[in-house]
Amino acid sequence: MLSALFILEVFNITELAINDEIREKEVRLIGTDGAQLGIVSIEQAMRMAEQEELDLCLISPKAVPPVCKIMDYGKYRFEAQKREKENRKNQKVIALHEIQLSATIEKHDMETKAKKAREFIKAGDKVKVSIRFRARQITHPEIGHQIMSLFCEMLEDVAKVEKKPALEGRNLIMIMSAL
Repeated sequence: MLSALFILEVFNITELAINDEIREKEVRLIGTDGAQLGIVSIEQAMRMAEQEELDLCLISPKAVPPVCKIMDYGKYRFEAQKREKENRKNQKVIALHEIQLSATIEKHDMETKAKKAREFIKAGDKVKVSIRFRARQITHPEIGHQIMSLFCEMLEDVAKVEKKPALEGRNLIMIMSAL
């Protein structure tokens, strides 16, 4: 069985002080319906929570006086876990895939790489296109820029250039993303 502390760590829920854990003398009390019941002693607040068979939870410890609410703490934690799980499920992680070209790439090879890049972009990911210049190829970076522009033209219907081609050492790098 999972411990409560483990569940709180996994779901990143901050633990509220409840019932006997509250060490304040006076608190601002909020009822179950959200109405403010005023500033009361902690003993009176505990009695009111016990009468309704609910928990007294310290929701704002730094306020003056601290704010407590009468609620079902188990239900609150369950709903917080449920919200957190739903948020994680709805997150979309965008991956960055790299397509490597060369300064001497042939047309068919570039079409094959463009087809793969199109798949990545349609899946919602970004594509990093790079050309590594070997030996004396670095003396003609304009060839790399021409290849990059041809590659962009092949994907212009599904992608846009997010980062223009830039020379970084011996590599010419460009980043493309979905329109």
